Amino acid sequence: MAGLVGYPQVKPYQGLYSDDILTLNSHMSRWPSGDPPEPAAGLGTLDGVDLGTVGIWWSGPWRAGDAGTADVAGEMEDLGYTALWSSGGFDPGLSMRFERLLAATTSVAVASGIVSIWVTSPDDVSRRVADLDATYPGRFVLGLGASHAPLVEDYSRPYSHMVRYLDGLDAAGVVTKQRRVLAALGPRMLELAGTRAAGAHPYFVPPEHVARARDLLGTDALIAVELAVVMDSIPSSARATARRHTAIYVGLPNYTNNLRAFGFGDDDFAGQGSDRLVDAIVAWGGIDAIVGRIQAMRDAGADHVCVQVIRPDDDMPRAEWRELAASLVP
Repeated sequence: MAGLVGYPQVKPYQGLYSDDILTLNSHMSRWPSGDPPEPAAGLGTLDGVDLGTVGIWWSGPWRAGDAGTADVAGEMEDLGYTALWSSGGFDPGLSMRFERLLAATTSVAVASGIVSIWVTSPDDVSRRVADLDATYPGRFVLGLGASHAPLVEDYSRPYSHMVRYLDGLDAAGVVTKQRRVLAALGPRMLELAGTRAAGAHPYFVPPEHVARARDLLGTDALIAVELAVVMDSIPSSARATARRHTAIYVGLPNYTNNLRAFGFGDDDFAGQGSDRLVDAIVAWGGIDAIVGRIQAMRDAGADHVCVQVIRPDDDMPRAEWRELAASLVP
């Protein structure tokens, strides 16, 4: 793939991912009052786009545009989910998967989780979002991330690159601050998410990260957190399925550096992840256990939780989404 001018080559990589830059310092303060702040007042609403409180994070067939995608997206909207998230991938431009999801639904928000700032210019993204808004006004949210050094050939000054990227979006005037979120883990990126975007889209994090992010962002910024779930109450098989997810990310330093701030170490990142890491990152068990973990994210300060169901195979988790909707969707 030929690189864009000013945008480094991306290394081939198989898997799903979200992105960030810096380590969350272990010395960051907890809440001065002893009580966590309330979530952002909008409860998932940004500049007319209503994310609601519970969405779906999924790539797989949505990414590939497999047959049946439209039917599934429409059913998820009918079940009451209010946002559909998907990876932006590493191809230049804004993936057609987002338009497919918008076309298959009538009012649900569609969000990128995330578009890499290394492969697509701000102008190209702005033109594509303008096209989406012309046909599906007020329904698309742009999630941006700076990816990871192992995935980008010239991973140089990613924070500065993100600042310049946001400057480019501002100059284009299409994707306003309230229509974009940043994949943020570390304190500088979180601060940027609060000042130059509507908020943060953390990925592969425990509730403790959400609490510290809320502490840093204050009450006004959005936190839309991803949570992987396995609907299996047997510890051995549930963790085996969960490791299909954790195995992808334990080799990416932005995630592991962030998790070190919460007491995880090299032993937890070995192989496909320790039991302790798996249990902290992936909610597994019956429906009550899953709902409890989603509530823990909310209690920590999340406005919106996008649930990523992990299965022991690559099938779309349609049955699981239906079961979850009965307990999660108002």
